[in-house]
Amino acid sequence: MAGHSHWAGIKHKKGKADKQRSKIFSKLSKEITVAAKLGDKDPVMNPRLRSAIQAARSANMPKDNIERAIDKSSAVIGVNFENLRYEGFGPDKIAVIVETLTDNKNRTASNIRTIFQKSGGSLGTQGSASHNFKQLGIIKIDKKEISEENIFEIAIESGADECIFHNEFYEIQCPINEIYNVKKKLEKTIVNFISTEIEWISLNSVNIDKENEEPIIDFLANLEDDDDVQNVFSNVKIGNS
Repeated sequence: MAGHSHWAGIKHKKGKADKQRSKIFSKLSKEITVAAKLGDKDPVMNPRLRSAIQAARSANMPKDNIERAIDKSSAVIGVNFENLRYEGFGPDKIAVIVETLTDNKNRTASNIRTIFQKSGGSLGTQGSASHNFKQLGIIKIDKKEISEENIFEIAIESGADECIFHNEFYEIQCPINEIYNVKKKLEKTIVNFISTEIEWISLNSVNIDKENEEPIIDFLANLEDDDDVQNVFSNVKIGNS
């Protein structure tokens, strides 16, 4: 993903498609459950839930799985999930932000710290890595949904700051506090969205030598593999990512 802090564009290098699919479904299900638990169970009335369901559909999650995740929100009474952010530095001193959704912050902190330490990196305090990034609202739309000519005009009318063209999707950027307002206006024209998320975009990407790529890819993959981790952002630029 050109110039992007999220390393999603290089995950395919790790293979293991079935395992990855299962992990993705698990993370999406957790987000759906928590969104339904914290707000209305009707996605029309709950923007966070609506976005979570749209992301699940984009990942081809079966409808039954989505409905089960919503239903589960009624069964997790007494279980409190927290969104927690961890910051630190991985191999080659790359800056990393890890977003988690957890019902046990001691377990999560211990697991994240261990992954950093095993890679030769270190977990830092809040703010230690995030000053290398800026937060933006990022809305992704498949190119099949709308033409390049129309998306640019609609993005401007919706109040977005920028519309970036990628090979297979459009990336609409906006201020984080405007993301759901922009999304609501886009929904008048567009039905299907790949994702609607607040992302950490690196201010300056760090290029890594070819021989040092594998330890970094392994480190980022290990973070993603943790059940409590929802998103991993880094300022590293690997290959064409």
